[in-house]
Amino acid sequence: MTWDVAIIGGGVVGTAIARELAGYQLRCVLLEAADDIGVGTSKANTAILHTGFDATPGTLESRLVARGSTLLRDYAQRTGIAVERTGALLVAWTQEQADSLDQIAKKAKGNGYLGITPVSPSAVYEREPRLGPGAAGGLWIPDEWIIDPWSVPLAFATEAVRAGVSLRLGTRVTKVSELPGGRFELATWPGTEPVQCRFAVNAAGLASDEVDAMFGGGGFTIRPRKGELIVFDKLARPLLSSIILPVPTARTKGVVVAPTVFGNVLLGPTAQDVPDRCDRSTSADGLAALLAAGGRILPALAGEEVTATYAGLRAATEHSDYQVGMFGRYVRVAGIRSTGLTASLGIAEHVAGLLEEAGLPRKPRAAGEPATPRMPYLGEAGRRPYQDPERIAADPAYGQIACHCERVSAGEIRDALASDIPPAGLDGLRRRTRAMNGRCQAFYCGAAVSAMFAAAGTTGEAGDHGRR
Repeated sequence: MTWDVAIIGGGVVGTAIARELAGYQLRCVLLEAADDIGVGTSKANTAILHTGFDATPGTLESRLVARGSTLLRDYAQRTGIAVERTGALLVAWTQEQADSLDQIAKKAKGNGYLGITPVSPSAVYEREPRLGPGAAGGLWIPDEWIIDPWSVPLAFATEAVRAGVSLRLGTRVTKVSELPGGRFELATWPGTEPVQCRFAVNAAGLASDEVDAMFGGGGFTIRPRKGELIVFDKLARPLLSSIILPVPTARTKGVVVAPTVFGNVLLGPTAQDVPDRCDRSTSADGLAALLAAGGRILPALAGEEVTATYAGLRAATEHSDYQVGMFGRYVRVAGIRSTGLTASLGIAEHVAGLLEEAGLPRKPRAAGEPATPRMPYLGEAGRRPYQDPERIAADPAYGQIACHCERVSAGEIRDALASDIPPAGLDGLRRRTRAMNGRCQAFYCGAAVSAMFAAAGTTGEAGDHGRR
């Protein structure tokens, strides 16, 4: 068969585009090289829902981050994804940085964000009394939120699959050919039947320049930028109430100290350009630099236990703005970097508009289709299943704790394993439930959770999800 649209890449941007197109009477297929969705840049970020106050005014990124932030806040609340409005305090630590605060505030206004307010040095400590000494002033950004980053692409993909989008995991595009009639044929690995489509969308993230070359494109190169991060134990959470931001530079937003919706404190990221697109290793030097920075920003962190460390790769390019454009029947969506989570729904809306301008008809599905999914709530601020007597009375599995560090019940693990897009492995189960993510890092619960995974009959093999 010939698909109307083939979307390449199952990260937060690709799944958002699939979800957007699922709202129309179209035949769409989503191709992801990995065995699960959201396993690249999407799974390793600072989990902040940005306002876009510090974007460059007039850029596509500025516009789509602002639009996406509004859309994603609403979507998260409708689907049950954990979000918290903590606000952010941008702190200047030198007089030079303090002198730049007016310019940052002007940039925010240029981006249409008017909520930013100056904060005196004394007011900085009134808001965050545990900050290190020497703050020279700051800016208060009340509309920065923290969010569960793992449930977002899963919700997008679930909604798309329920509406009939075909999700093909473990499917890497290896070659693109043009066929008569303005169609594309996408050869894939492993050697499955080629995918034929009328329109194609490249949302391949770290591989987007390689896919772009297959379509005859050019003009940008992915330059992976590694960011290492440290997750502190939940006992560190009372140390701060808001996101602590540094004064950004032209290259990076800098080291952030932020609460998470899971009840931890996050420190990072670093910013190191690396040649290897698979290099998600942490380093002694990188972690030491983060700990030193964290100690200056929030000295009490030095006495807190580290739960985990990880690293992610951002799909940076030589350009400062998103690389999004329509080329005939091919849409390039690249260079999204660290704002992709926030901008995802804005990007999807923009891409759908580009496709329509190129001749793709968009006839809406019947009202209420596809139905917005209700996702498991994984945050600490709301009620979890183990805290719900009525739910436990109806199904005792929600009262049987399988992971004590994160208070994950056997019922939640069972539900994840039987979901529309079940995890292909234990790493995917972590992202869907929080199991094995706590302070013991699966030392106590790993065997029991692994046994539940095995008993469910999950093969771990990638496949096709959704109606064809």
